[in-house]
Amino acid sequence: MAVAAVLSLNSCQKANKTESAALDSTEAAATSDTTAMATAKLLDPSAFADTINGKAASLHILRNKDMQLAITNYGARIVGLILPDKNGVPTDVVPGFATAQAYQKANEPFYGPIVGRFGNRIANGKFTLNGQTYSTEINNNGNTLHSGPSGFHNQVWDVKQADDKSIQLSYVSKDGEGGFPGTVTTNVTYTLTDNNGLQIEYTATTDKPTPYNPTSHGFFNLNGEASGTINNHVLMIDADRYSVVDKGLIPQGEPVSVEGTPFDFRKPTAIGARVNEKNEQLTFGGGYDHNFVLNRKGAGVEKAVEIIGDKSGIKMEVLTTEPAMQFYGGNFFTGNDTGKYGKATKYREAFALEAQHYPDSPNHPTYPTTILKPGQTYKQTTTYRFSTVK
Repeated sequence: MAVAAVLSLNSCQKANKTESAALDSTEAAATSDTTAMATAKLLDPSAFADTINGKAASLHILRNKDMQLAITNYGARIVGLILPDKNGVPTDVVPGFATAQAYQKANEPFYGPIVGRFGNRIANGKFTLNGQTYSTEINNNGNTLHSGPSGFHNQVWDVKQADDKSIQLSYVSKDGEGGFPGTVTTNVTYTLTDNNGLQIEYTATTDKPTPYNPTSHGFFNLNGEASGTINNHVLMIDADRYSVVDKGLIPQGEPVSVEGTPFDFRKPTAIGARVNEKNEQLTFGGGYDHNFVLNRKGAGVEKAVEIIGDKSGIKMEVLTTEPAMQFYGGNFFTGNDTGKYGKATKYREAFALEAQHYPDSPNHPTYPTTILKPGQTYKQTTTYRFSTVK
């Protein structure tokens, strides 16, 4: 079994009783209503040393001079990310849990994993490829979301390489898994860069044509986990168009202009500035849960998003090779999952920015293709780069 590492985090809340075994109560210290946190050993070495689906789960820590990143091979997921705020106070900007077991039991299954093999939604869980119709696992209003229960988020990945700055994880999705054709081998490498970037590199190959659209489903609150609403974060998305959806959040036709709509984030705007406007698309999503078509200039890594925590001054830029970005504003958090610091993430208290191809692409021939074929190598690079502003 891979050896789980100890994550040194910073805690502003005492844990509840259900997580007490994973906390070092002699070091965790509650503080006032800020993101200021006393250094604590949050996770016991055994907290992620679990056996899931017959495979060994583990926890790994990456560090550079300013950041600490916790990754578990269960779902290839981000567990925590600590960096200094504008005052130099260490702040964990990734909501998550203290044990592998807590991730398995969570009401919200998509805290921090790599999702795939097809991220986002497939209408009615069906698509046709080369004349054959495939049915995938339905798990969201009659549709497939993030490939259903058999998706990457519920798998234990193999650790191929790990050191202080990077970790490479690999997963082989067998032919027919979740209803998808072909055996697909995916490699994901997380790296902490010298300029405070969290870089995620993907490669994949297949032995049969198959839809393939992985993404990182990291949740963030740049003021710190469980620190309150993200509606005052200031967001910029470099996108002239977005995907109009139906009640099931399935794209309808071609993307449309953001001009004159609550989806125009081309200039920095508070997330909550227009989220409660009377708008059919906001009603369908319960707020923002939409695909934005990025204004790309070429084929390389380009900046797509900038977002700033209103209290912390932490700025996150998202750079990617992908054509689109799903922005999710935390509309479906129930507050029923207790996080690493003993508090729940509640309604609109975290956001996700998922670099991707368009949702439901296999059913829309005019969308950029997501079909991966034998002999091809899928490649994606997405980086979350951090700094501070006063």
